[in-house]
Amino acid sequence: MSALSRGDTSTLGRWWWTVDRWTLAAVAALIFVGYVMMLAASPAVAERIGLPRNAFIIRQLMYLPLAAAIMIGVSLLSPRSIRRLALLGCAVALALTAATLIFGPEVKGARRWLNLPGLSLQPSEFLKPTFAVAAAWMIAEGRRTPRFPGMLLAVLVFLLIATLLKSQPDIGMLAVLGAMFFTQLFVGGLNIVLVGIGAAGVAGLGVLAYVIFPHVQSRVQRFLDPTSGDSYQVTTALEAFGNGGLFGRGPGEGRVKDVLPDAHADFVFAVAGEEYGLIVCLLILALFAFIVLRGLLRLLVEGDLFIVLAATGLLTSFGLQAFINMASSLHLIPTKGMTLPFVSYGGSSVFAIALGMGMLLALTRRRHHGDAP
Repeated sequence: MSALSRGDTSTLGRWWWTVDRWTLAAVAALIFVGYVMMLAASPAVAERIGLPRNAFIIRQLMYLPLAAAIMIGVSLLSPRSIRRLALLGCAVALALTAATLIFGPEVKGARRWLNLPGLSLQPSEFLKPTFAVAAAWMIAEGRRTPRFPGMLLAVLVFLLIATLLKSQPDIGMLAVLGAMFFTQLFVGGLNIVLVGIGAAGVAGLGVLAYVIFPHVQSRVQRFLDPTSGDSYQVTTALEAFGNGGLFGRGPGEGRVKDVLPDAHADFVFAVAGEEYGLIVCLLILALFAFIVLRGLLRLLVEGDLFIVLAATGLLTSFGLQAFINMASSLHLIPTKGMTLPFVSYGGSSVFAIALGMGMLLALTRRRHHGDAP
């Protein structure tokens, strides 16, 4: 890549000199961390459930390069193509999410997946990046064309998504999408009074979810009082961080991966803390913070409302998902089964995150007069 000259007018040459290479490097670092953590955490989990030791490693060796290809391929697109891709993707993801309620297998009382050859697909994962961009276009188009009911359409689509996610149920995913959409509305100039009403409504919905859904109630109660129920996973994760100390016990020397069923996914951060210590955990945290802050800073000089809103939604979703995973492992919030972007094992999650990062890189590329809008 470094051999490309600034005078190279090929698609790849123009992409290399306009894309945010610092963000690209940070994402590449997270993908590398994901490889390392799969080598550390997955063999013990695979053995425990009766699979070959390298089962998850081999799958992730296929998932991560494909995810990187998706990210780079999408980042080559123009904002107009990103908008079209998002609108089509959001429609497909909505249809597939609705299909899970009919054809999806029930796992632990929820219907969130569709079984495909070689992959268990969670369509709602793809709603995060596609709805972020689609909602941004609807809001921005509504501001640009007064007769176009963009805000109303965005709210109606969000309510449809919320209904589907509540029916699965997947309250955690709904919370992330709700926070992302609310942030976009706020950045888009939502009246401060409506902001207050919205915040109160979100709090009310949280209380309602606590009352209606037993699993939400159980998680909140166990967070507030670990003795009120089974808090084995969180307690074990906290012990792993304590055992790791500042520099960790060393690669392969951790014990938490031998006892936690989701050590390669929801609690991969605890594996990193035990084997590599606080320093590496802080470096992982710094990578996520850098990507979010770098993206927000690039938006300060952006004049296109659509790009500002779309990138804001993508960054909010990405950063919030990382925060939920790490904070759950550290018992800072109630536990929620959500992957750590690019680091945890997963097919649907890593592809959806790659799609979102590709969209972000495409939207924040430097553009000159004459470039495709």
